[in-house]
Amino acid sequence: METFLEILKYCIPALIVFFVVYVMLVKFLKREEMVNRYYLLRASQKTTLPMRLTAYERMVLFLERISPDSLLPRIQDDSLNCLQLHAALLSAIRAEYEHNVAQQVYLSDEAWAVIKNAKENIVQLINACASAVEPQKPSIELAKIILATYEKNEDSPTMAAVSFLKNEIKTYFS
Repeated sequence: METFLEILKYCIPALIVFFVVYVMLVKFLKREEMVNRYYLLRASQKTTLPMRLTAYERMVLFLERISPDSLLPRIQDDSLNCLQLHAALLSAIRAEYEHNVAQQVYLSDEAWAVIKNAKENIVQLINACASAVEPQKPSIELAKIILATYEKNEDSPTMAAVSFLKNEIKTYFS
């Protein structure tokens, strides 16, 4: 029995020391992992933040380019009829969208949904206006109706999307 007590006298302090060292080592390793993760995040932000900002800039440019007050002067031609202008407008919007579709990688899901919604609203506006005009009339008729309808909306889809993107960018700097 005396040898057992003698062994316990040495083992219990050793177990206590082992437990304390183990707990300290685990805490130290967790802290080191957090510090390493922080530095890795900072390093990755140095490269990803400029790319994300560029994506936001390109999407604002996309929204500006597909808004009817910007799109119509670029596309509208007196030699076109309403049907041709309608097709040209939809083709230009589709081309702009396809050119910028890869930017969604750098945007939040909400931002991309807002951008897609704005594009769809513009397409719906153009389609609705085109259905109200005879296809063979001069293109200026369709252009006038599109601009008048677009200007009636107090909160245009493209401006709402641009505003959303600006607010989302502000979160990166606050």
